Amino acid sequence: MKLAAIQMVSGANIDNNLAVAERLIAQARADDARLVVLPESFALFGDSTQLKPLAARERSQGYLQSWLAAQARSQQVILVGGTVPVASDDGRAWATCFVHGEDGALLGRYQKMHLFDAAVGDAQGRYCESRDYRPGLAPCVVDTSLGRLGVAVCYDLRFAAQFQWMQEQGAELLAVPSAFTRKTGLAHWSLLLRARAVETQCVAVGANQGGLHSRQRMTSGCSAVVDGWGEVLAEAGYGEAVVMADWNVTHQREWRRSMPVADHARFTVAPPTDQ
Repeated sequence: MKLAAIQMVSGANIDNNLAVAERLIAQARADDARLVVLPESFALFGDSTQLKPLAARERSQGYLQSWLAAQARSQQVILVGGTVPVASDDGRAWATCFVHGEDGALLGRYQKMHLFDAAVGDAQGRYCESRDYRPGLAPCVVDTSLGRLGVAVCYDLRFAAQFQWMQEQGAELLAVPSAFTRKTGLAHWSLLLRARAVETQCVAVGANQGGLHSRQRMTSGCSAVVDGWGEVLAEAGYGEAVVMADWNVTHQREWRRSMPVADHARFTVAPPTDQ
């Protein structure tokens, strides 16, 4: 079964971003992809002045949600819709990842739990996602026609317990829409994606932003599909890309039987009960 990570260099023009995403999704489907993962902030990579109106519109009208459903239905793929801002009651937005099935039906949604508030020494200076976004309350595993799919977003990748929980819930695939900074991504993106795949014995599809978005914002690219043995099956550089790889679920299940890591675990994890 073929899996695809879509890499983009999204900007401030929503219509342009959607046109690029539509073209790349169609390209992935033409190459027989069954699962397609869009990057974080695929529809808008802008500032808070653009984010808030979009989040409000999304809450009231669901425009991007309808667009994602239509793409999944028309291309007959499982579509992991990057992140879409949806206004919350506290004036911020949920960074929401919607997962649609081949018929366009909504299979599940995940609200990004871990927000990137950090200084990494790049041109941006300091990042403060919690200013515009509200942290999600629960991790997410979705039932799909290919198997159980765990969904996480970008900074979540640094928190192994979230992925352990997804493994305990039966996840066989991981989708990780992201927008790693150029500095942190070059240092840690591939390392973390491989680590989470190996720890969970899942195939991981990491769809990253990859390029220059403004004079201050650069993302790291290197979108990849990694199997449960830690092998990078396919990987991009910078710029727009469709990263495709075959998922051999039989081999993955054989690895799990021969090295039953989940059965050997001495600890379990639980998501927060409130926030």
